[in-house]
Amino acid sequence: MTALAASTAPPAERPAPPPAGDHPEHSGAPSANGTYLLVPILLLFTLLLIAVIRSPSIVTQSGIGSAVIVAAPLILATYALMATVLAGRVTVDLSIGPLIGFINVTLIQVHGAGGLDSPVSFFLYAIAVGVLYQLVVGLIIVFVRVQPIIVALSGYLALSGLNLVILPRPGGVAPDWMFDWGAGTTIISPPLIIVVVATVAWLLFTRSAFYTHLRLMGSDERAAYTSGVRITAVRLGAHVIAGIFAGLSALTFTSLISSGDPNQGTTYTLIAVTALVLGGASLVGGRASIFGALLGAVNLYLITFVLATFNFGAVQSFVTDLAYGTILVVSLLITIALPFFQKRLRLVSPLLFFVVLSIPTLGVILNRTFDYEALNPPAIEEAAPGEDGAAAPPPAAATPPPTFIFENTAGAAHVDVPDNVAPLALIAILLIATAVLLRVVVSRSGRASLTPAVAIVVAALFLLAFYFASDRDMPGGDAAQPVEATP
Repeated sequence: MTALAASTAPPAERPAPPPAGDHPEHSGAPSANGTYLLVPILLLFTLLLIAVIRSPSIVTQSGIGSAVIVAAPLILATYALMATVLAGRVTVDLSIGPLIGFINVTLIQVHGAGGLDSPVSFFLYAIAVGVLYQLVVGLIIVFVRVQPIIVALSGYLALSGLNLVILPRPGGVAPDWMFDWGAGTTIISPPLIIVVVATVAWLLFTRSAFYTHLRLMGSDERAAYTSGVRITAVRLGAHVIAGIFAGLSALTFTSLISSGDPNQGTTYTLIAVTALVLGGASLVGGRASIFGALLGAVNLYLITFVLATFNFGAVQSFVTDLAYGTILVVSLLITIALPFFQKRLRLVSPLLFFVVLSIPTLGVILNRTFDYEALNPPAIEEAAPGEDGAAAPPPAAATPPPTFIFENTAGAAHVDVPDNVAPLALIAILLIATAVLLRVVVSRSGRASLTPAVAIVVAALFLLAFYFASDRDMPGGDAAQPVEATP
């Protein structure tokens, strides 16, 4: 009778449907569409602009290579936290830092004792230890029914002390094949490959029914249970996934320092939690994304890089921690304020927002890294002869400025800028403006998404960039040839 009355009631008296996006399976809803990603995207480009202005070397081959090997352990540690946070019950694994340190010191100690020589054995050991620890934590939470935060804090304290017992002070040496991992001279490196594979694996994981059950359980565990979700299996599975990412993070951390350190790994607890929150994840469960976690980790690296360009002396570490806390609080306040602007922000695509901000950022990067002196080299005055009649030695050559990552300076002393660069920028701006206009018009007409149009715009931008970046015919009729450098 109640259901019949509800169905026959006038439209004004019927209970209002739940807001779009409250349920994790509503992928087309505004909240699931990624409005919480707008804050980390804005922060990313702001920090990147400051970093490039302060030190253009960050966009060189070695600069990006160094950033990859330094940020890789943090990115993977953030992924490990994301897997457990999605499960709900405020399952924030505070022991992630000491766990990384435990795997690191045991790897170094076992290798020093003559075991674990091959890369396969290193991978298997690190992942097995991470999965075993997380599985024990999950069993305690599920069957002993202890609050997850209490178990995580206990694990933090226990592993911190155990690491000092295993290795009282930093020492040991990583295997020879791992030394090249931490060189940081090229962009493509084993840590980058590990991060890319882990990211792709998570994206494939989001297509599974297990991921849907995980988000549903994190949003409302009681509703998930009544819907037939196997709560115990899903929670234990989340901890197993977190253990895999923790093991990979420990491997990249070992390659970064090329030794064992019982203390340095504990710092990853604070910065990984901060990165996860900066990425828009909800610590109560049900909401987190791989792109948000990645953006949060990269933002924290950029914060550290920008602060390193300033000289704060003895209070450098204090200023860094203060910056972490300040940006975290500001980001949380902005994230809390987002629901009040939900109706307007749902018209903003995070992908379009990313593309729009990337254009002026790319312009600043090109401006800071372009070698303008190569176009107009300063005149070299002929040196006056010395007192004995001999010619004075030529002046020492100035140190060349850092080159842009895609700039090929081999055998070239002069760079010709095509005349159609300005039309390229104009076409890009027009395409983005057209896409934004179409999105607003279509959204207000009833459609919730314009993803195909956005994808077409991004693809067109890339095609135009490759078209104009290739060897184009210059106004003179012949293809532009690089000018040979004079000896």
